[in-house]
Amino acid sequence: MTVFQAIVLGVLQGLAEFLPISSSAHLTLAPWLFGWPDPGLAFDVALHVGTLAAVLWFFRAEWVRLVAAGFRVLVQRGARTAEEKRAVFLVIATIPGGIGGLLLSDLAESAFRSPTLIAAALIVMGVLLWIVDRMVPATRELDSMRWTDALLIGLAQVCALVPGVSRSGSTITGGRLLRFDRQSAAVFSFLMSMPITAAAALHEVPKAIAAGGFGAPLVAGVIASGISGWLAIAVLLRYVSRHDFRIFAVYRFVLGAIVLAVVALRG
Repeated sequence: MTVFQAIVLGVLQGLAEFLPISSSAHLTLAPWLFGWPDPGLAFDVALHVGTLAAVLWFFRAEWVRLVAAGFRVLVQRGARTAEEKRAVFLVIATIPGGIGGLLLSDLAESAFRSPTLIAAALIVMGVLLWIVDRMVPATRELDSMRWTDALLIGLAQVCALVPGVSRSGSTITGGRLLRFDRQSAAVFSFLMSMPITAAAALHEVPKAIAAGGFGAPLVAGVIASGISGWLAIAVLLRYVSRHDFRIFAVYRFVLGAIVLAVVALRG
């Protein structure tokens, strides 16, 4: 893989990780469409180090408060404040994704990377995102979250093991389905990305380094994903404060249709 290809994949990872359009779909489809060598799941996960850095830096003040709140929960053996409860909810929301990742990792690296399946997931999730965002009233803010909400959003995150579903897309849709407003659903989705991404990176990055070495392509890809990831968070939070998710649903329809057309043409 060249440095240019790694940078392109890094930019795609950073933008698509936080926009509800599926980073795993873009990382799988780009090499397939352009005829590049498939870098594999380990390289894809390694790029998540950049987006992990982006979400840690963007929400750095929030993370300091959450870590402190987590320690207080352990000391007092209970959550009392809104921040202490949020720290607990992030743990609860992470558990389903961790279990799903362990059980389905082999499928995620093979069968789930089919272009036809990815195209179908892009379109179906786009329909769900659009319908839920239009039909479900936004009557709740993040401080009204309960542990059952966190668990349900965590279960929605498991669906993102299928490229095309989108981790942010599934969790934001889950949050909206539970009547959280767009910004609250997006913020919790972004915060949720940290523990699951960190765990996946710890598991897969050594594989990526062993396969391709800690060379210029890997470094360039990680840096590109970090910069574009920070930009995606900033843009989406500002965008959803004034607009709905329609533009992302339309993008998913168009990309899914293009992929299905290419599959048909290639026979």
